[in-house]
Amino acid sequence: MSVELPVLKKKDFQTDQEVRWCPGCGDYAILSAVQSFFPSMGIPKENFVVVSGIGCSSRFPYYMDTFGFHSIHGRAPGIATGIKMARPELEVWVATGDGDAMSIGGNHLIHLLRRNVGIKIVMFNNRIYGLTKGQYSPTSEVGKRTKSTPFGSIDRPFNPLSLALGAGATFVARTVDIFQKHLKETLRQAVEHEGSAFIEVYQNCNIFNDGAFKYMTEKESRDTGAIQIEHGQPLVFGKEKNLGIRMNCTQPEVIELGGDLGPEDCLKWDAHDPSPALAFLLAQLSPPDFPTPIGVFRSVARPAYEQASVAQIEELTEAKGEGTLRDLVYSGELWTVRDDGSVASGVEEV
Repeated sequence: MSVELPVLKKKDFQTDQEVRWCPGCGDYAILSAVQSFFPSMGIPKENFVVVSGIGCSSRFPYYMDTFGFHSIHGRAPGIATGIKMARPELEVWVATGDGDAMSIGGNHLIHLLRRNVGIKIVMFNNRIYGLTKGQYSPTSEVGKRTKSTPFGSIDRPFNPLSLALGAGATFVARTVDIFQKHLKETLRQAVEHEGSAFIEVYQNCNIFNDGAFKYMTEKESRDTGAIQIEHGQPLVFGKEKNLGIRMNCTQPEVIELGGDLGPEDCLKWDAHDPSPALAFLLAQLSPPDFPTPIGVFRSVARPAYEQASVAQIEELTEAKGEGTLRDLVYSGELWTVRDDGSVASGVEEV
């Protein structure tokens, strides 16, 4: 007999905890979008798990009325992997930041992505360490003056999308905190994807890095500062949709549409391309020469890691039986250390 699930609303995912981010922080917009989106998934509330590491973004589990785990710095991907492997039916999400994910957590992140574990990762990128009061992060631009780089950063930053693509991620996307409709649509596509989904969210830190993305969020500049990429659609942007991006041999270039040039001359985006080459190239585009792309860069099919693990266990169980813990402990090469200190091959029953 089928059981009708209760109709969930945004308030069902809100907690009684005071949201303790700085007033005006972009995290509020991301939290609101996720709380509004989760009810639309049609998943029992008790099947949601939100895992985080350390940072401003990592307070997320406190504000989501789901099961949650506020872990240690950078270890959220590892803990989330353990949860998903033990309980594949659960809907597991990771909330992380550019410092948490790209620095101490980088190793955990890339292995989650290469394995294609069925976890959705939302990375808040404000290009600064906010929780520790304004040090430069792995995504801060060259020359960035912060408390830890008073004369300007000399580090070249990570490009999170390039890192995810290089790790073999099967779903890679970028969106912006205040673009609520676009953010929710990106989350929807991530949920429909089988396996890992990496979503970078540009998030404004109005205290320590205010206006980092204003070129693509303010009304006067957003039409030329950002370009929305959609599968099957040409790369066209501008207030009048009069600009586009096409490939000139191996290099992209901006063209003005009109006359002999139309949308059909622009690069038609294919998020399902088996090769990540064009997605990697598109991830490099940035002002002043290009608008910043937002949308789904890559979405390709590959079996999820936890499903492959379950299938392997079922196959071996059918072939060899369930086995026992004693059989496992006593398998392989064994030795017995006698009371007198001598060692014998095999197991001597006492």
